[in-house]
Amino acid sequence: MLDIRAVSKRYGSKPVLTDVSFTVVDGRMTGFVGANGAGKTTTMRIILGVLTPDTGTVLIDGAPVTAGDRRRFGYMPEERGLYPKMKLGEQLVYLARLHGLSTASARQNSSTLLERLGLAERTGDLVQALSLGNQQRAQIAAALVHDPEFLVLDEPFSGLDPIAVETVMTVLTDYAASGAPVLFSSHQLDIVERLCDDLVIIADGRIRANGSREGLRQRFSRPRFEIRSPGDTAWVGTLPGITLVETAPGLAIFEAETDAASQGVLRHALERGPVDSFSQQRPSLASIFREVVQ
Repeated sequence: MLDIRAVSKRYGSKPVLTDVSFTVVDGRMTGFVGANGAGKTTTMRIILGVLTPDTGTVLIDGAPVTAGDRRRFGYMPEERGLYPKMKLGEQLVYLARLHGLSTASARQNSSTLLERLGLAERTGDLVQALSLGNQQRAQIAAALVHDPEFLVLDEPFSGLDPIAVETVMTVLTDYAASGAPVLFSSHQLDIVERLCDDLVIIADGRIRANGSREGLRQRFSRPRFEIRSPGDTAWVGTLPGITLVETAPGLAIFEAETDAASQGVLRHALERGPVDSFSQQRPSLASIFREVVQ
């Protein structure tokens, strides 16, 4: 388990992080989201030891992280950092060997990852000859090739086409399922929503929300419902405890203050005629993000 506790960082007189605290739990995918300049990359660099916090600490299983611990990390920076004039397969083997793997293990890991990430046919290509999307997948392979115990990924889905996104999501999900804590940042909230178990939202260097995906849905959004029935549905907004969000012929989307209020809508609709459907809507991560950062 990875703990970030009360971390603060300033660049000169400008505060970049203020009392940042959250936990990345073993075997769970933690999405780290925020606007450009919110503090995501600075936080990740502090976790990796690239930057030193002014105050606060990073812990692994309750103990301060050491240089030796950080050798167990897999890190993918937002900026591409591979050697452009080196062959892809050779580079992965080289990086694995730097982390202490035997040549045989390094070659086996490299071959397996390139196959899983759809890059097996690119093993002998120079990195600079790869497309931008393939370079991104190569970066992910470089972060995983030494069998790290912790994974920190900065914008791993940037530049990937939909098929590549699905491939990478599968690899990362399997990695977390093996028991490792995984922290990843992304601007693509739809991907974060599908992939993460836990969510950390940062804005202006401060944590604005932190918890499980479903817990945050319950915490930051009022219950919202959709009812479909023939005819005009504007009457829904006249009922007590109901706020009408959207209405159209045959459709009403509304928020309810209580369960009784939502059931009152259904009861009135049935009294008026047939009901085609009645369901509770799940608030999107985008709507939660907008609410907590405003």
